[in-house]
Amino acid sequence: MAAARGVMARMIAASRAEDGCLDYAYAEDIGTPGLIRVSEAWRDRASLARHMASAHLAEWRAAWPALGIGERDLRSYEAGDAEVA
Repeated sequence: MAAARGVMARMIAASRAEDGCLDYAYAEDIGTPGLIRVSEAWRDRASLARHMASAHLAEWRAAWPALGIGERDLRSYEAGDAEVA
């Protein structure tokens, strides 16, 4: 985790600066140390598609082997407008 923090911080900053990014965050799972959960919110699918093709995402993925990052489980959900409960 310590080795990944700098690379992750750069990824977060670059992603949050993208047009259409509403939120982008990483969190380590308390019950499973080393498991990183990624939470992203994008204005629309076109914004997400641009993010998926971005240079900083390619750089992040290229860093995975040296950081010991392996498999991932990517799920995408579409939601409506947020409501405050």
